Amino acid sequence: MTDFDIRTLRDDEHRAASDLFRETVHAAPSTDTEWERAGRAYQPGGAIGAFDPAFIGTARSFDAEMTVPGGARLPQAGVTGVGVRADRTRRGVLRAMMTAQLEDFAARGLVFANLGASEAGIYGRFGYGLATRCRTYSLDRHRARLRPDLPFAGEVELLGLDDAVAALPGVYDRLEHRPGMMTRPDVLWRLYESHARRATDVVKSVVHHGPDGPDGFASYSVGGLHEHPWTKNLEVFDMFAGTPAAFTGLWRFLLGVDLVDKIVAPGRPLDEPMELILDDHRRGNVDRVGDEHWLRLVDVPKALAAREYGHAAPVVIEVADPLLTANTGTYRITADGAGRTGEPAALALDVTTLAMLYLGTWRASALAAAGRIEVRDPAALVAADVLFGTRVESWCGTFF
Repeated sequence: MTDFDIRTLRDDEHRAASDLFRETVHAAPSTDTEWERAGRAYQPGGAIGAFDPAFIGTARSFDAEMTVPGGARLPQAGVTGVGVRADRTRRGVLRAMMTAQLEDFAARGLVFANLGASEAGIYGRFGYGLATRCRTYSLDRHRARLRPDLPFAGEVELLGLDDAVAALPGVYDRLEHRPGMMTRPDVLWRLYESHARRATDVVKSVVHHGPDGPDGFASYSVGGLHEHPWTKNLEVFDMFAGTPAAFTGLWRFLLGVDLVDKIVAPGRPLDEPMELILDDHRRGNVDRVGDEHWLRLVDVPKALAAREYGHAAPVVIEVADPLLTANTGTYRITADGAGRTGEPAALALDVTTLAMLYLGTWRASALAAAGRIEVRDPAALVAADVLFGTRVESWCGTFF
């Protein structure tokens, strides 16, 4: 089936798009009150729809910037709200929407697209690769203790929702970004506010104030039994710390919240030193390690030229991109940068695998061992591991 049209949605069609998407994830439509807030999270011109002539599919995006290894920030699109009506799936609707969206990103000069996948098997065929991973850990609040020699500088301020809505964007903007982190535009903060105001459990936030001003924050909610024995879990769903003192200060507060039995922190960086700040590391349990964000290189030349590389011998890679064919070609990667070349390639890979390699989350040698990279010169794998490696784990920490 190809008898459908893809077009950009008007602002007055955004609610229908939201209802369609919510239907595809088995959620009820927004109420009038909910939509009054949720509708503000749509970027004008950022949503597309598929029609046959009924409204059968939708996807939306918003513009932001992503930090790449070395610290440069490049324009990206955050992709979300993707869904196809249940009676129109597996007929090419999703592929048509994804292709149209990528072509629009390329025409607008965006370098990346970024999304969180509801199912892991969907987006690889459109060039998205699993580029950042995360872990969920939990602590027994009654038994977990911080080491007494940890840095202690600054104070924590508890904020209500209205104050948090006003303060957190400024705190986030002050923080240094690791590779994979992104800027948060107003539409994204408005989405978070909408979620917080419709949440069943009260959302609270704390800001850590260091010697130079606000340097970290955490947002959390507490849920569980509302009668004896009052068993409660505290979930930390958004947390950033710009200094070691901010990290330990925020955790000192969280571990001190009364009437809480267990603290759960989902979606945290793989290298976050939770175990190292506890006096007994076994009081912190890693519950799962999973995928975080999927990256799509929309402009491969610009993406490769912008990031920092490790010190190793040059490697020439051959990239195949069947959807955005301008990306297809060979590129020479060196410690000083990257660019197109006519030299023969030592490694060959598709754009999906390049996305997995780009932020350093996966080593070239591991991807080759899994059959994702064609190795024409085995010596190039050792160099590629160093070139694409990063000092810290890449992580986004922003969900949409």
